[in-house]
Amino acid sequence: VQLQASGGGLVQAGGPLRLSCAASGRTFSTNAMGWFRQIPGKEREFVAAISWNGGSMSYADSVKGRFTISRDNAKSTVYLQMNSLKPEETAVYYCAAAQTEFPSSSSRVYNYWGQGTLVTVSS
Repeated sequence: VQLQASGGGLVQAGGPLRLSCAASGRTFSTNAMGWFRQIPGKEREFVAAISWNGGSMSYADSVKGRFTISRDNAKSTVYLQMNSLKPEETAVYYCAAAQTEFPSSSSRVYNYWGQGTLVTVSS
C-alpha cells in the first residue's frame, strides 16, 4: 500500500482544515486506517483511526469532539476533518494503514505510512 497525504497548510487558530490520504496498491478496503502527528522534537502521537468499513472510530482524547475521521473505500481515501484547531497542534500529520481491520492507537500495528503533510496553526 502506498499512501499520499495532502491538505496541510497554514490555518488560523480556531479554523478548520481537512486532510486527505489517498491509497494505492494492495486492497485498501480491508485495512484499518489511522492518522498520527509529530511535533518537532517530540514523539509521534496518535490522533484518530477508523475501521476497515468505517463503522468504528477511535480518537485521542485531545481531539475528541473537534476532529472527525472518515473514509471512502470506493475512492481508496481516508479523511481527517479538523475543526477548532489550536496553535499547539502544529505538526506533520501522517496517515497510516494498519495490519488489522479495527482501529488502534498503537503505531506498532501500522505497517504502511504516508510521507506526512505539514499543518501550521497560527495564533
